[in-house]
Amino acid sequence: MEAPPDNDVLWARALHFQHSDGSPGLSGVSLGVREGEILAVSGPRGSGKTTLLHCLSGLVPVRRGEVWFNSVPVHTMGPMNRERLRRDRFGWIDPAPVLVPELNAWENAALPLLLRGVGRARAKTAALEWLERLDIGDRSRRRPHELTQSERQRVAIARALATAPTVLFADEPTAPLHRADRAHVLRTLTTAARSHGITVLLATHDAETAALADRTVSLLDGRRVNTVHLPPVAETEGRAACSLSV
Repeated sequence: MEAPPDNDVLWARALHFQHSDGSPGLSGVSLGVREGEILAVSGPRGSGKTTLLHCLSGLVPVRRGEVWFNSVPVHTMGPMNRERLRRDRFGWIDPAPVLVPELNAWENAALPLLLRGVGRARAKTAALEWLERLDIGDRSRRRPHELTQSERQRVAIARALATAPTVLFADEPTAPLHRADRAHVLRTLTTAARSHGITVLLATHDAETAALADRTVSLLDGRRVNTVHLPPVAETEGRAACSLSV
C-alpha cells in the first residue's frame, strides 16, 4: 500500500463507489489535494461530486480504492474513528442548511465547538465573529424559523468555519443564495480559507464559483475528465437550488 505524497493533505487512488440501487457513483477517481489549496470539484448534476466528497470525508466507507488524510488511511478506519475524524478535523457545508430548530443562530454556529468541549464563552465568541463576517450578526439570537433561507445558509457556513477545520468540504455551499449574496459569501469563504490555511473541496456546477478555486477537477458520470463546460447559475436558480440534489 503506497503512502500519499507528503504535501497532500488529502489523497485518493482508484475510488469506486456504487449506490444502493446498483448505479455507479464513482469509477476509478484519483486525486491529491495540497495543504491550504482550494480545489473545485466541477461537473453537472449527477456527475459524482457529492459522492466524491462523501468518500473523501469518510462520511461513507469506500468500497474499492484508498483515501488518505495526512498520511492516515481513512479507508481502513471503522465508523467511530471516521466520525471522530469528521468531528475534530473536518467541516461540512450542505447545499441546504440543516440547523437545530430549538437553538438560535449563534448556538447553532457554536454547536460543533461545544460538542468538542470548548467553553461556552469561547464558542460563542467564535460563532459571533463568523456571523458578523457573514453579515448576520444582528440575527444571532433568532431561531431558524425566524430566518430566511439565505440567513440559515449563512449560519450553516459560520458553523463550518467557526471550528477552523483542517479540511472544509463545501457541497454547493451557496445554492440557496441569490447572485449578490452568493458573491459575498464565496469571497468570505475563500478569503477565510486562505488566511487560516484551510484546505477546501468545493463541489459546484457553476463556472463562476469554480473560477474562485486554485485548481479544478472535473467529473462526468463518476469519472475524471479533462474539462466540463459549466454554465453560469441563473439568477432565479438560487431560490430553488436547495431542493436539487447531485
